[in-house]
Amino acid sequence: LAMPHASQAAPRLLVRPALPDDLPAMSAIYAAARRLMRSRGNLHQWVNGYPSDELLLTDIRAQRSFVCTTEDGQIVGAFCLLCDIEPTYQRLYDGVWPNDLPYVTIHRLASDGRVGGIFRACLSFARSKSAVVRADTHKDNLKMQQLLVQNGFQRCGIIYLEDQSQRIAYQLG
Repeated sequence: LAMPHASQAAPRLLVRPALPDDLPAMSAIYAAARRLMRSRGNLHQWVNGYPSDELLLTDIRAQRSFVCTTEDGQIVGAFCLLCDIEPTYQRLYDGVWPNDLPYVTIHRLASDGRVGGIFRACLSFARSKSAVVRADTHKDNLKMQQLLVQNGFQRCGIIYLEDQSQRIAYQLG
């Protein structure tokens, strides 16, 4: 997740469903986020062009892809919000989920780094859908881990993605 300098005032951000026409802007945001992750030593997350345009279009068509925009409509962030059960969360290792309440899952949260507040806008939107929010991140993504903990998420354990790569799982609520 790319974050601007603290001295920049965060503008009011809006969240709306992503549209197919948003794909170029979303692809640019994910490219910027990958560059920032690499510059911070996170070399193993979002490799080989992940997330692909095909995946982003699948998310858009499934109505689980969202963009964060400034009030004048500039797309400055993107994320996926899964409102169904996350299959990889069915098995949690080295920990337990705090509860079995219905939840939403934040995936693929990214910013282009121009403005702050993307995480807060995403979290506020997620909380409007469910009192319980889950997320996971790579062990090398220290910025995302910091944001999750600062916003009240509890580290719950380890999950494995379909490709068997490991992620740290978190829950709020």
